[in-house]
Amino acid sequence: MTLPFDPTFKPELTPQEMLELGVFGGAYFPGGSPDLPKEWFVKARLSPDGKMHKELNYFGVNASQPLSVWQEKGWIHPQDSKGWFQWYCRYYLGRRSEDDARQIKRWRAYRRHAVQVSRNCLRGDFECRPKQRQSLLHWAYDSRRL
Repeated sequence: MTLPFDPTFKPELTPQEMLELGVFGGAYFPGGSPDLPKEWFVKARLSPDGKMHKELNYFGVNASQPLSVWQEKGWIHPQDSKGWFQWYCRYYLGRRSEDDARQIKRWRAYRRHAVQVSRNCLRGDFECRPKQRQSLLHWAYDSRRL
């Protein structure tokens, strides 16, 4: 049994849905991950060579910064060395840690991008702000609804 989510954390996509839609150019977990359910990777859009391929992203654009940028900014903590999505996968599966409040705060702050898309794009116009829409998918916001 997994623990309940923080009531302020309401992602619109599960980790499995994110992987199946196409996030991080398929390079986040290119060969899967031993600590995550195998079924998450059955239909996942994964990089064949471990490198980022923008065409594997749902919107076909690169909307990611290199891990080195995230490390320089201090956003990466040792327990989740690959970043926010790794934290989310583990949180989704029931792990709770001292980093939860920080990560949830970061997730909530990302919502500003959804507001920008909804204010500047016609509903369903996926040609409008594709990088911002893709980055929202990376944060478990379903930008296809905007």
